[in-house]
Amino acid sequence: MTPDQIRRMHEVVEHLSAYAEQLEKGWKVETTDGEVKLVMMSPNLPHTTNVDAFRDQIREQTPGISAVNDTDMTDPATGLKKVPDLMAFPTEDIDPQAESVDPRAVLLVIEIVSKSNPKNDLVTKLEDYPRMGVPLYVVVDPRDGTLAVHSAPKQGPDGLRYRSSVPYVFGDTVPAGRWTFDTSGLVRYR
Repeated sequence: MTPDQIRRMHEVVEHLSAYAEQLEKGWKVETTDGEVKLVMMSPNLPHTTNVDAFRDQIREQTPGISAVNDTDMTDPATGLKKVPDLMAFPTEDIDPQAESVDPRAVLLVIEIVSKSNPKNDLVTKLEDYPRMGVPLYVVVDPRDGTLAVHSAPKQGPDGLRYRSSVPYVFGDTVPAGRWTFDTSGLVRYR
């Protein structure tokens, strides 16, 4: 995208974000490759329980690291905007009054696969997060009790992609960057 296109997309995102805040339920705006999407945030109990399990472990293992959920993350370089289920970053690197987190300060993003739109977490965000500079992406799939740790972004013929992808199942001890996650308490969807 050209700088003009990125600027225009930011304007559209700002306008739609203001509109989304006025809607009854939790709506957020995300972008990918020039597309602007209005997405409904309606996590169910298994989703929220899994986010909480990871957030608690991040906070326990790494003081000085913020672990926040459902917060905007906007990349000025690519024009991409996402609302991760959970992201971790050094507390001192982010302005607490900022409207959005810069993804280049983020150490880890965790997404809990949605029942209604699994492609967003398993395909779209898997392609977008390395482009945004996110070094570590963990995808948790409560539909089948699996997860994968994606790391080591590298430029290839198809663009920037994660070079490493390691699969796990619920119950495994999962190393991910500076963290080791106990996944025995994760909850599957019915």
